[in-house]
Amino acid sequence: MIIGLTWTLIAIAGVVGLIGVVAGLLKMAPNDLILGGTALVELGLIVQVVVAIVAPLVGNDPTGDLLEFWIYLVTAVLMPPFAVIWGLVDRGRWATVTLGVVGLAIAIMVYRMHVIWTVQVA
Repeated sequence: MIIGLTWTLIAIAGVVGLIGVVAGLLKMAPNDLILGGTALVELGLIVQVVVAIVAPLVGNDPTGDLLEFWIYLVTAVLMPPFAVIWGLVDRGRWATVTLGVVGLAIAIMVYRMHVIWTVQVA
């Protein structure tokens, strides 16, 4: 994995998550900032998928369980689209909180994927 991509994705997802949770607790409906930030996180996750496919081919093999890594990655990729759909259907404050929680969860999941890829020994 590319360390810069990992930390950038963690930072973006964390910021989007914090903004979403705070905005939702302030009773704000999902807006372009939250929905766009979630879409940006999804774009970063798609880049992460490409990196995860290419990295082993160029000699950057994971040290942990590859199946566990892919389960985390696929789950993380599926979360933002469902959260955005919920945010577009339910225009209430809880949809905004949900978008924020998804951002925070993805930040944690990306960190865990980094640990699986670089730190663990299978």
